[in-house]
Amino acid sequence: MAAEERQSLSDSVSMPGTEASGESRINGTLYRARLLRRPRFSTEVRPFIVIWEMTRACDLACVHCRAEAVVYRHPAELTTDEAMRLVEQVADIGNPAPLFVLTGGDPMKRPDLKELVAYAAEKDLPVALSPSATRLLTASALQEMHALGLKVVSLSIDGDTPRVHDKFRGVDGVFERTIELWDVAVSCGLKVQINTTVVRQNVLSLPGIARMARERNAMTWSVFFMVPTGRAISLEPLTADECEDVMNFLYDVSKAVRVKTTEGPHFRRVVIQRSALERVGLEPEKVMKLGPLYQRLKSPLSGWPQVFGAHVRRSPMEVNAARGFVFISHIGEVYPSGFLPIVAGNVRTKHLLEIYRESSIFQQLRDEAKLEGRCGQCEFKSVCGGSRSRAYGAFGNPMAEDPLCAYLPRSFPYHSIVVEMMGEDQKSVDISV
Repeated sequence: MAAEERQSLSDSVSMPGTEASGESRINGTLYRARLLRRPRFSTEVRPFIVIWEMTRACDLACVHCRAEAVVYRHPAELTTDEAMRLVEQVADIGNPAPLFVLTGGDPMKRPDLKELVAYAAEKDLPVALSPSATRLLTASALQEMHALGLKVVSLSIDGDTPRVHDKFRGVDGVFERTIELWDVAVSCGLKVQINTTVVRQNVLSLPGIARMARERNAMTWSVFFMVPTGRAISLEPLTADECEDVMNFLYDVSKAVRVKTTEGPHFRRVVIQRSALERVGLEPEKVMKLGPLYQRLKSPLSGWPQVFGAHVRRSPMEVNAARGFVFISHIGEVYPSGFLPIVAGNVRTKHLLEIYRESSIFQQLRDEAKLEGRCGQCEFKSVCGGSRSRAYGAFGNPMAEDPLCAYLPRSFPYHSIVVEMMGEDQKSVDISV
């Protein structure tokens, strides 16, 4: 499984650590939905989501795989005993328990997977799985893991046809098998998140994937904005302006499908801006300088039913690298993100929570005052912060501006409305420990 799946589940499980609904008005109508979403605890002292890359072994050959996965497991992977100690460290974080995501590579390559799912569930951790759609993932395996306590499974759809998707995954037949597994997961009671990596090669597949996600009742559609690392350096990314078009399209889609982004935190800015425009009754094309890609993506979904009604579209959970998020590699190394290769420590020698709280790179990333460039000047930095992984990949500096964001700070003409809306939202947000 490619790397985007390992950090895309932060909105996927209903957890007691998130804030409750609030109230907003649009054109005089009262709606019950909070614009911003934050954990109820301080992410400076504990994570909201913990991702463990169980192995880098995988039988697929995905063209965008950060891990550059291979067929065989690494001999230095955490042993079963060490993995159980890691589960205990995650459980030590306390209530509400963080979402615990088991990923890879392909976690199905580990013969102790079911044992570890059961142990994590026994420790009252909400467990999610990001497997690869190979022959190792069977209906019986999904059913058994659900019975052992698995809550969510995330599956990848990178094209709306077998031709596009299978080219991404490097193996023929993966698209059809993914659809079959999707049906199996739903039938046995698992929640299903769909993950999509967006690059130039597949961007026009997004409307078709959105339609699939809605018609097949995906719990969440997570769209990953590629960080050019590993095999992904051979792919052509979107420009910053095209990214803006895609994010505005995703806002439109969120009227019918629950959408979140991975390595695209500026989607939260777009949600706030679009909500402000709705408040004053303006069309985004007239204000946000959207380009032709937005129209090409939006056109196929013309007249799409707004099944959630005309309520405020909530932004994805405010979680970013080191700010509620932590990644553990197959050999126990701890990172702020799976795409930010700065090691903060190792769970073999230090407790995960101690690394999360005390590591210098984690503390640096949580300090908004250290953001540089446009990210440091942006009025949305407290809810966005930019992709620290992409900044590091582009400039070798994790605090630099995100090159995939086209927004110029304080250029949004309805800034006063944004400030008012964010202020209203802040009043009812509890971020106490």
